Amino acid sequence: MHVTLRQLHVFEAVARHLSYTRAAEELHLSQPAVSMQIKQLEGNVGLALFEQLGKKIFLTEAGRELYHYSQQISRELSEAEDVLEELKGSRRGTLTIAVASTATYFALHLLGRFHQRFPEANISLDVTNRKSLLRHLEENTVDMAIMGRPPESLEVVAKPFMENPLVVIAPPTHSLAGQRVPLTVLRQETFILREHGSGTRIAMERFFARLGATITSSMEISSNEAIKQAVQAGFGLGIVSQHTLEKELALRRLVILEVDSFPIMRHWYIVYRKNKRATALHKAFKKLVFEEAREQSITFN
Repeated sequence: MHVTLRQLHVFEAVARHLSYTRAAEELHLSQPAVSMQIKQLEGNVGLALFEQLGKKIFLTEAGRELYHYSQQISRELSEAEDVLEELKGSRRGTLTIAVASTATYFALHLLGRFHQRFPEANISLDVTNRKSLLRHLEENTVDMAIMGRPPESLEVVAKPFMENPLVVIAPPTHSLAGQRVPLTVLRQETFILREHGSGTRIAMERFFARLGATITSSMEISSNEAIKQAVQAGFGLGIVSQHTLEKELALRRLVILEVDSFPIMRHWYIVYRKNKRATALHKAFKKLVFEEAREQSITFN
């Protein structure tokens, strides 16, 4: 089987978008040029890689298998490029990182400091939900992830670097604002919650389960920003990471309620696959994260 790297590059783009048009736009090629590369690749492989149903295209079984291996090849080539740049004494290379959406508020600061130290390095960032973070780690498509609860089903290294307190938020005009709130009173309130499967939701459910308590939900939202807006609008209380609240607290749009047994104390972790080869850039970023945490006095033993 004779397959070129260019054909695999084009194939990956089409497989990722499931669209010849969007792949052509990404690669700055014409659509006929993309189609020709795919046809040549299918001829070399001897199997159809895509099938069209109606106006949509889908990967065939052979296409899914090739997509899996083409991603591995791309990762290996990217790693080889970073290692060779490192051997040349260069600070160039790529840091590929996935970040939980809740961690964006401080992760961008960390990446900004990293960029100042390594201006020639490329940064590939995916801000996403827990499900996608786990997929990145499972498929080994990122150098590392910043997340709240490391996966238990994957062989990963998880290094905690910062506390992540979950707090109860309310509008400043709420009747419980400024009071010490017993859990028995909190249970009578209505909450806006994160979606099932999110790290915040899992931590909250485990916390209340340990106390033998339940809370009432009026709405489920997959965005912390939307939860804060809903709480401001009076739809109910919310439970979010304190790291997401700097602006709202400063502007007095929200307040943190003083609730018994709160905050729910979690931690932020740097997570990466076990035995993953670390380049100088990867090591430099991890070092910077722990340095920044120490400077902010938010590390723990």
